[in-house]
Amino acid sequence: MRKVNVISVCGSGTVTSSMVAGKVKDFLEENGFKAQTVEVNPNGVDGQLELGSWDVIVHTSPLKKKYQVPTINSVGLLTGMGEEEFFAELLETVKTLDLG
Repeated sequence: MRKVNVISVCGSGTVTSSMVAGKVKDFLEENGFKAQTVEVNPNGVDGQLELGSWDVIVHTSPLKKKYQVPTINSVGLLTGMGEEEFFAELLETVKTLDLG
């Protein structure tokens, strides 16, 4: 399985981002990828990007700025509306990454 590093962002960096990270991990595993995740609030994104090599950012809260890493709004995982679209965009994005 190819490994994907995912930053999951929510307002507090705890409950919602953990729930999203879990769904992302399960979905990616079902599609042949192994996900490593970290959960942060919007202020923690820059620090994580400096510390490691991250492939994609999923977020339920607005991000502080634009990043070089692909970002995907994951609010649909909370509301149930747009969940399929989120997963389709995530899979499409991950398939385009150079994961070595």
